[in-house]
Amino acid sequence: MLRLAAAGLFTLMSLFVRLASFEAPVGQIVFYRSAFALVPIVAYLLWRRQFPHGLRTSRPGGHLKRSLFGCTAMFFSFVSLAHLPLALASALAFLAPLLLVPTAMVALKERPGAVVVGAALAGFLGVALMLAPAFEGPSLDSGTLIGVAAGLAMAVTTASAKVQIKVLTGTEPAGTIAFYFAVVCALAGLATFPLGWASPTGAALACLIGAGIAGGLAHIAMTEALARAPASTLAPFEYTSMIWALLFDAAIFGMLPSPLGLAGALVIVASAAVVAFADGIVPGRRAPAATPPAECRSGPGHPPGPARRPGTG
Repeated sequence: MLRLAAAGLFTLMSLFVRLASFEAPVGQIVFYRSAFALVPIVAYLLWRRQFPHGLRTSRPGGHLKRSLFGCTAMFFSFVSLAHLPLALASALAFLAPLLLVPTAMVALKERPGAVVVGAALAGFLGVALMLAPAFEGPSLDSGTLIGVAAGLAMAVTTASAKVQIKVLTGTEPAGTIAFYFAVVCALAGLATFPLGWASPTGAALACLIGAGIAGGLAHIAMTEALARAPASTLAPFEYTSMIWALLFDAAIFGMLPSPLGLAGALVIVASAAVVAFADGIVPGRRAPAATPPAECRSGPGHPPGPARRPGTG
């Protein structure tokens, strides 16, 4: 449920980014998206009684590595959204969870079964069907080429960032991971100010702020989801955001998907549904219950978690 909520919120954020990109440069959008994401993130930390004590960390290098991968992915993602329709940019983003399955096998030692691997391959087929209409015709314009190249680069860096998130959730609370990511990305976006920022209209400014709020909420939900389930199991559920992308394209931009594109979306959603009812990660037996984050383990029946710092809740 957390991963499904994150998918919807990330698509809403993408819509705001797409609308803001008509007036604001990518660096400015990155700053607003990251700076205003701190509002829900700090509220979340306060609710968990982890602010400011919960910001203490013994793994600053891990946070920096995660943030650099994630910030690079964000820049590429926003370039893709600035040049492509929302549904097409979202389809390229689906390469990330497909890449995450083999990446999780190597980096996290996870063992996805045949059902998970088959669903990931089916999802890749759906993405290919979604992309096919964009390459019809004798030539491609430069904007499409830039958008597709940025989307492919975003997929690779996003997969790497999610592996780092999974590693960090073993010791770090979700809100702490989200906080440092937002701070690093806000600073990176602010560094583009000398390159020239726009003076957005009221509507564009609302979209910039909305992207930050939606992105902050989405990141918290995604990080909490990764803390509770194997990364390769959660990956196909990102496909559900395609439904929102198609709806937003139709309702906001008046763009209807081609029959081939719609078929691709159906394949993507079907692959996510198959994984939802998969019996486990290891073939032939049920997957063990995911261990909740350290800050959630307490009470009878749970072994004591890592020693808590005073005031972290």
